[in-house]
Amino acid sequence: MQQIKSAQKLADYLTHFRADNIVNDAEFIRVRLVPEAKPWTVLGQSYGGFCGVTYLSFAPQGLKQVLLTGGIPPIGDGCTADSVYKACFEQLICQNEKYYKRFPQDIEIVRDVVTFLAESEGGGVQLPSGGILTPRGLQFLGLSGLGSSAGFERLHYLFERVWDPILVPGAPKQISSYFLNAFETWVSFGTNPLYAILHESIYCQGASSRWSAHRVRADHENKFDAIKAAKEGRPVLFTGEMIYPWMFDESEALRPFKDATHILAEKEDWPPLYDIAALKDNKVPVAAAVYYEDMYVNFKLVMETASQIAGIRLWVTNEYMHSGLRDAGGQVFDQLMGMLNGKKPLF
Repeated sequence: MQQIKSAQKLADYLTHFRADNIVNDAEFIRVRLVPEAKPWTVLGQSYGGFCGVTYLSFAPQGLKQVLLTGGIPPIGDGCTADSVYKACFEQLICQNEKYYKRFPQDIEIVRDVVTFLAESEGGGVQLPSGGILTPRGLQFLGLSGLGSSAGFERLHYLFERVWDPILVPGAPKQISSYFLNAFETWVSFGTNPLYAILHESIYCQGASSRWSAHRVRADHENKFDAIKAAKEGRPVLFTGEMIYPWMFDESEALRPFKDATHILAEKEDWPPLYDIAALKDNKVPVAAAVYYEDMYVNFKLVMETASQIAGIRLWVTNEYMHSGLRDAGGQVFDQLMGMLNGKKPLF
């Protein structure tokens, strides 16, 4: 992407990386890879599930079966990002409450870190890559820490090593290099900038996102203002799967793509990603794992979409979180295949 110097040309190039073109690529591969170009079975996890629903909409002839895990998208016209973030902020507050209930000692630790960052020169601490860690950037750890099965423990252990030990009396307090490096490992935009650049566009059909998460967060800022929470002695809440415009200033990996991403945020003429009429007339066998407490894909919105996909078979469970396929792939896969093959009860 850094070979393309014009922000507008880069934005135009990036419009070809959404679910509609992922399906086009899959079909290009299928007819060349599968003997006699027969239909194949696809499995879509998270955003891969969104792509699976796009596949059902526009190229069902290429599908034998579809398995979806934690990935049924909202399919309304326009940009559904606002409804997604409004629902996800509510679940996010719940996840924060559960985290601090499990690790109440972290309330004070996180507050101290936020205060330290806010009082540092420039409002933050330099990261190894050259970016800056600010209080609002620190909150982004919730993306990985609050939504997967072992995330609470990983986040807690990370904060156990946030401070350098004081070996010399009178030495200044400072955040450890271990923590700063670990933070950048968790927030891996250096190897995956597309995740941030295109994140909100995956919800757009004929309308712009206009930095949806940033706008919706403003309605919750009394709860998510990290500096204010630290000053008032309240728990600092982590954020989730939301991308904000200021990240393209604070993250060294994202800075080269700031202008192009702003263009994408204002783009209105996004092509359709779903065909509701085709989904209502679906003939392809579909089974989906729906995680009841999923922090990334809201349960209520999932059920609204599922009601419009003919023949879909749902396995609703709170046994796993969004990472169910990673944590227990064999069990999840067997359950879905069993449902499609009539070997598992359908509820």
